[in-house]
Amino acid sequence: MGAKFGPAGNAESFKTMGYRKTIQVPEYIVKMGLDAYEYQCGRGVRITPEAAREFGQKAKEMQVSLSLHSPYYISLSGIEEEKRLGSIEYIRQSAEAAAAMGAQRVVVHSGSCSKISREQALGLAKDTLMKAYQCLDREGLGHIRLCPETMGKINQLGTLEEVLELCLIDERLIPCIDFGHLNARTFGALNSFEGMKGVFDMVENKLGISRLREFHAHFSKIEYTLNGGEKCHLTFADTTYGPSFEPVAELIARKNCSPTIICESAGTQAEDAVTMKQMYHQALQNS
Repeated sequence: MGAKFGPAGNAESFKTMGYRKTIQVPEYIVKMGLDAYEYQCGRGVRITPEAAREFGQKAKEMQVSLSLHSPYYISLSGIEEEKRLGSIEYIRQSAEAAAAMGAQRVVVHSGSCSKISREQALGLAKDTLMKAYQCLDREGLGHIRLCPETMGKINQLGTLEEVLELCLIDERLIPCIDFGHLNARTFGALNSFEGMKGVFDMVENKLGISRLREFHAHFSKIEYTLNGGEKCHLTFADTTYGPSFEPVAELIARKNCSPTIICESAGTQAEDAVTMKQMYHQALQNS
């Protein structure tokens, strides 16, 4: 199996290499030497079922593994009941689009806890996810793996512990470990091998080895502030903030994991995904 690598959406090089249309993405991914792609629905699920099927067919032909990022405005922990339950509809739309394109995974933002306690926010998020799966099961979309994401801002729900707690409610849930987000919200605690090892150990202890081995991940270097956490996404050219991918590559190889690693660098996400893939193959040779 092995790890798969790809960008979130299109890097700047997509256009500079002469590509224009979404249907050309799989060809671009393969040309870059990658094998995964995260389709972005951050501002809403706007792709038609027909376009999704066509895109998925092309990705399948090119052996590109797809995942989908659901709308950013989903809030699993929203305190307004109507809005929170409205998030279930957005999750359904995302799962429907993912299923049409043959994607197995839908990444979901965990939510906010700025006006309530973290415990209350976590309780609401659990309830939303349970109701979301009831909805997906009714719609014949129960095979889609929802991936709650670790978040980068301190007032957001989405510490590693909170995301793993969410994943306990259903075996189908896979954590989306955003290493840049975790590093930002812990002010650089993941900028060492030991820091990264702590993440892997916690996932294994809480969810077991099988879900550790198939985790979903976002990776980028992220600037942060000491009062709020995440500020902005950077590129691998950054030498100030981190985190570094080498420890992750080593741990993936050591633990025999087959994650999907999606790069969210600012504009160079495909190129930086290639760098990560090279580091991973180097780690495999060394292990």
